Amino acid sequence: MAEKKKNILKKAVFQIHKWLGLVSGLIVFIVAITGCIFCFQDEIKDALYSWRKVEVQNKPFVMPSVLHQKSRELFPGAQEQMVFYAGKNRPALVLQAQGENYFYTYFNPYTGAFLYREDLSTEFFTVIEEIHMHLLLPEAIGRQLVGISTIIFIVLLITGIIQWWPKKRKQLKDRLRVKWNAKWRRVNYDWHNVTGFYIALLALVLALTGLSFSYEWMHQAMYVAGNAGKEYPEETQAPVVDTTLTAQGKAHVLDIAFTDIAKAKPQSEMFFVWKPDEKSAVVAGAYPKALRYEGQSNMYFHPQTGNLLKEQLYENKSAGLKFQEINYALHTGQYLGLTGKIIAFIVSLLAAALPVTGFIMWYGRNNKKKKLAA
Repeated sequence: MAEKKKNILKKAVFQIHKWLGLVSGLIVFIVAITGCIFCFQDEIKDALYSWRKVEVQNKPFVMPSVLHQKSRELFPGAQEQMVFYAGKNRPALVLQAQGENYFYTYFNPYTGAFLYREDLSTEFFTVIEEIHMHLLLPEAIGRQLVGISTIIFIVLLITGIIQWWPKKRKQLKDRLRVKWNAKWRRVNYDWHNVTGFYIALLALVLALTGLSFSYEWMHQAMYVAGNAGKEYPEETQAPVVDTTLTAQGKAHVLDIAFTDIAKAKPQSEMFFVWKPDEKSAVVAGAYPKALRYEGQSNMYFHPQTGNLLKEQLYENKSAGLKFQEINYALHTGQYLGLTGKIIAFIVSLLAAALPVTGFIMWYGRNNKKKKLAA
C-alpha cells in the first residue's frame, strides 16, 4: 500500500514537473542564457574598450561638482543624477538622463578630460540585463513574468530532485553519470537529469537571489532572515530633510558628500555620490574594491546645507542589511571573484539547457505515442 502511494506521488510530481516546465521553459531559457552572457561583462568590455582604463596618477580625483559642470557643458539639456568613481585605474562617470534615455558620460578622474559617452538604451550588456530582468517588456509586466517563472523554476528544481532520487542505493551510481555510449535520446535524458542534480543547489541560490529583483517581499525576507527576526527600525528609515534650510558657505554639497565619505573610508577603491532631487538627501557611498558591489558604506547629507543627516558605515550595519546588500554579488557570482563568476556562468549555461533537453524529452514521448497510435 505504501509503495502504491509512493508511485502515485511520483507520478503526480512528474506531471507537475512536466507541465510547469513546458509553461515556463522559454522564459527560463531566456533568463538563464542572458544571465550567462552578463557574467563577464566587465572582462569583455575591458578587452574591447580602451576608455575603460586610465593611468593612475598621484593626485586627488576631480570633484563631483566639476564633473557635473563638464557633462552639462558637453551635453546641454541632460540632467545629471550621479557621479561614480569606479577605481584608481578606472574612469569616473556621470549618469545623465536626457528625455527617456540614460547615458554614462566618462571622464578621466584625475584631469576631468572627457573620454566617452555611452547610450544605455543601445549598450549591449545593458540590453542583455533588461532582457534578463524584464524581457524587454514594460517593467511592470516583464518583472512579473520573470518573477513568476523564477518561482516555477524553483519548484522545478525541487520536483526534479524528487524524480531523480533513486529507489535503491545501487541505482545511485547510474543517476550520477551520463551514458555517453547510449542512443542520443538516452544521452539527452541522462544529461537533463544528471546536470539538473549537480547544479540544483547553486541554481537555487541564483534563483532565490534573482527573486529579490522582482519582489520586494523577497528582498525584505533576506533582511529578516539575516537579522533572525530582530528589528532595527532606525536602520531602514529614510533621513528627514528640512526643506526650509538654505545653502551655507561656498562648498558644493556633492563635494562635501564625496570628501566626507572618502575620509570615512580612505581604503575604499570605489565611490559614488547621488543627488535624486532638491528635496531628497544626497547619498554618498563607498565600496572596498573596484567593480565589486558588496561591503557598501553610506552617508546621507542635506541637499542644500551639506550637513550630515545619517551615517551607515558597513561595520555598523546589521547582519540583515549586509545580507541584502550582497545579493547582487551572490547572484552574479561576484562575491567569490573570478571563480564565482565562472561558477555562475557554468550554472547559468546548464540551467539554460534544462528546458531544451526537457522539451526534447517531452516531444520525443509525444511523437512516439502518435506513431504507436498510427
